[in-house]
Amino acid sequence: MELTSLNELLIHELQDLYDAEHQITQALPKLAQKVEDTKLKSAFEQHLRQTEGQIRRLEKCFELMGEAPERKHCKGVEGLLKEGDELIEERPPMDVLEAGLIAGAQKVEHYEMASYGCARTWARNLRLTEVADLLQTTLDEEGDTDKKLTEIATKGGVNREAAQAA
Repeated sequence: MELTSLNELLIHELQDLYDAEHQITQALPKLAQKVEDTKLKSAFEQHLRQTEGQIRRLEKCFELMGEAPERKHCKGVEGLLKEGDELIEERPPMDVLEAGLIAGAQKVEHYEMASYGCARTWARNLRLTEVADLLQTTLDEEGDTDKKLTEIATKGGVNREAAQAA
């Protein structure tokens, strides 16, 4: 697709996000299986359900724009998820693994927040109010997930426990 307008750029970004969310739904169950911390496991499982809702929200955005939902391979999320796989393959102590997986998950959240924030702003500029509102809802969820992961890492003690690992 040749990008000649902000509308086309928005569609391009939504396609990237649509693929990213699908990649994330494949990764989250694996992450939940690899961790022992119950709060972290629950957070990954909850985010899976939330991500499935985000996919449906993106499908609604495509519909509102008169477009068919289409995925454009998201290399950014692919790379971030690959980093998590590499960490798992290195087999660090569980506390260290959990701290690393939280950091990796937060990298993904930050990527998504940047992408959803830009897409939301473009939708507003194009006066696609309903699309912008749907994207804002997802942006809010991504921010909440990031805060929850920070809380598990700090107040939940995952980072403290990792610091004490041999």
